[in-house]
Amino acid sequence: MTKSLLVFFALIIAFSCSKNETVDSPQTTTKTLEIKGVDVSYLPEIRQSGIVFYNTNNQPEPMLTTLKKAGVNTIRLRLWKQPNETTSNFNTVKNLVAECKNLGLKTLLSVHYSDTWADPSQQLKPQQWQGIPFDQLKDSVYNYTKKIVTQINPDYIQIGNEINNGFIFPEGNIANIQQTKALLFKGIQAVRDNNSDTKIIIHYAGHQNANTFFANMSDLDYDIIGLSYYPIWHGKDLDVLKQNMNLLAANFNKKIMIVETSYPFTLTWNDWTNNIIGFDSQIITIYSATPEGQKNYIKKLEEILLANDNFIGFCYWGGEWVSYKGNTATNGSSYENQALWDFNNKALPLLNEF
Repeated sequence: MTKSLLVFFALIIAFSCSKNETVDSPQTTTKTLEIKGVDVSYLPEIRQSGIVFYNTNNQPEPMLTTLKKAGVNTIRLRLWKQPNETTSNFNTVKNLVAECKNLGLKTLLSVHYSDTWADPSQQLKPQQWQGIPFDQLKDSVYNYTKKIVTQINPDYIQIGNEINNGFIFPEGNIANIQQTKALLFKGIQAVRDNNSDTKIIIHYAGHQNANTFFANMSDLDYDIIGLSYYPIWHGKDLDVLKQNMNLLAANFNKKIMIVETSYPFTLTWNDWTNNIIGFDSQIITIYSATPEGQKNYIKKLEEILLANDNFIGFCYWGGEWVSYKGNTATNGSSYENQALWDFNNKALPLLNEF
């Protein structure tokens, strides 16, 4: 064999090996969170105040635009049945959802099945449903939920908000768990019957006893376990949070998200309404009440969420709730020191974590 032929065959072999190595090389992928959300339920009221918001470059910019540019992909909104104010009523929420969708943002509705706040301490039945028989109450839940998913069409829907103790009291109190589940079933059925694209969340406040709660709900057809996590109420050990979330993932084969969380960037205040958090004893020691501490808290939560394929994301609560009624208001914001904009309404560094 001539030298030129040897060189020719060597080149063919080398090319073949190189090609095979390219084909067989393992492909690495980086997990991203399905939901990177912010609850902006007060936005309609805040807009009416006329205050101007600024992005991180200190340029005037609408709140939703700043959020989207930062990487937020989901907007969470609460929905009340017939509230005294317009902020969380059906038409206001419907219009805001349409606006979010036009911006390319997904939407998550927290349906309270109440005319006002619903949480573990209260689940007040809507006035319109007072005094009706239980079978009619179930039908009302179905029809109301059907109206929501057909007319508003959210990407995600919570059947109730923080329903540790049940919802729609007194009939839906967890003390009568069969009735609680019957009402949940009708809400779930309405979603499945009328909008197959909307994913269903069951929302529990905390994580310590969540395994028992969701074991009791194991025969319901929902998609996502939603948890609230606030260090002030649900424990300051993030390792325990992670352990309990891992336990939920192992036991129930559901996607899991932190549907509410927040953290202060300061312990001071910008109006005369008492704030939820005002002391170092209420926060996690290693994450100070500073813009950097707020950012690092969310960064740590993201690390926890990225470590398990069943964990799909989080929503930041109260990010929009600045002191929009003025710094002398006694009926203003109890959350302005946990918002995503500082006391000059400039976007905080935490937004870069999205």
